[in-house]
Amino acid sequence: MSSVAATQDQHARPVVLTRRPGRWVDGFDPESSEFWRTEGRRIARRNLGWSIYAEFLGFIVWQLWSVVVVLLPAAGFTFTSAETFWLLSVPSLVGATLRFPYTFMVPRFGGRNWTIVSAVLLLIPASLLAVAVGNPETPFWLMLVIAGLAGFGGGNFASSMANITYFFPQREKGWALGLNAAGGNLGTSVAQFFVPVVVSIGAGIGLGLPLAGWMWVPFILLAAWGAWRYMDNLSSAKADFAGSAAALREPHLWLLSLLYIGTFGSFIGFSSVFPKLIVDEFPEFSSLHVGAAVVSLAFLGALVGSVFRPLGGRLADRFGGARVTIAAFAVMAVGAFGILGVLALEQFWLFLVCFLVLFAATGVGNGSTYRMIPIVFSARAIARREGDAAMVARRAAAALGLIAGIGAYGGFVVPQVLNASQVASGGYQAAFVGFGIAYLVLLIITALAYAVPRASLDGRRI
Repeated sequence: MSSVAATQDQHARPVVLTRRPGRWVDGFDPESSEFWRTEGRRIARRNLGWSIYAEFLGFIVWQLWSVVVVLLPAAGFTFTSAETFWLLSVPSLVGATLRFPYTFMVPRFGGRNWTIVSAVLLLIPASLLAVAVGNPETPFWLMLVIAGLAGFGGGNFASSMANITYFFPQREKGWALGLNAAGGNLGTSVAQFFVPVVVSIGAGIGLGLPLAGWMWVPFILLAAWGAWRYMDNLSSAKADFAGSAAALREPHLWLLSLLYIGTFGSFIGFSSVFPKLIVDEFPEFSSLHVGAAVVSLAFLGALVGSVFRPLGGRLADRFGGARVTIAAFAVMAVGAFGILGVLALEQFWLFLVCFLVLFAATGVGNGSTYRMIPIVFSARAIARREGDAAMVARRAAAALGLIAGIGAYGGFVVPQVLNASQVASGGYQAAFVGFGIAYLVLLIITALAYAVPRASLDGRRI
């Protein structure tokens, strides 16, 4: 039987689901067109909806400290600027590290079960934050530990993306994973918008900053309940340690990880520090009063970056991932050098525009770089004359998870570079010089490695 006929037979064969206690499902096969049309799509979309919601809350908890640190002085805390940078960067460090074990939790425990567990774990950093910020005597080391626990939310991305991969056919994976990722990224913007509003209103009734943690508890409980009630565990979800080991041996994994640190790492890193940068450089614009509520414009950065991420993937499909990523790094460099000039001019609105341009470029770069990963691994397999298509697909899928984890370390690097700049020179100008140069270097690397046809990539422009 030819491979085409075998594929057609596979897609046409009947699928019989077996449901076991604990919402375990056997026999789920999204590649069967008949099953997908009659039952599979409905099941997959239901699981996707609750997965997006749970991951959205994960990003909220992960990035809570980005807005809480700028509210600490008003609550009586007297941490140094360097200490606040550590509170901003440690959640990203822990979250990036947790992405690796979280990737394997879905095959081990089931997607539904792990979504319940990972949602419940968010209660710990949210509740401890609420308790800690209510007492100005809370020592810095304890605040740092609690900030680190917010990394639970960063790990959620990996398990959520891994889980959704098993529910959708190849032709719809990109769309589903794009929605899942964008929904999660929006959590940062939502946290930065609503926390100052709720805290300022709550201050009038004697609650104040602890609401930054308590306000999310009902939503987290809803996520856990929704996963328990509506999500499913697929027995077909299997851990792929061999695929991960093979991906780690591929040099392009590390090169693509470097590019993803530059794009996604910049997005999450600048998202976490943007509120503090506004307070430090333009304190008169750090909060806008709307009645009894206080609104910070910092949420616009993460919002723009999240909205532009799907565009990056779409542009990559049309023009090529390398070209779009090169353009993204070019705009990021312009944004970084533009911020450098604006800091000298002390013009807030120009500062905001330059940062939004930078955020938009990180979003586009996120989407385009992530889209490059499976294409690069496919090209490498063709160049090597590898005939095992299943193994190639497994290696590419593993690379997506590994690169997503490595890229998140940029969320630690960005605040620490800004911290070092401030300690060394008393300002952030040196940091933005460094960022601009780094983006130009990454642009050159992308051009040389992926925009120029190479035999190692089957002579393709990626």
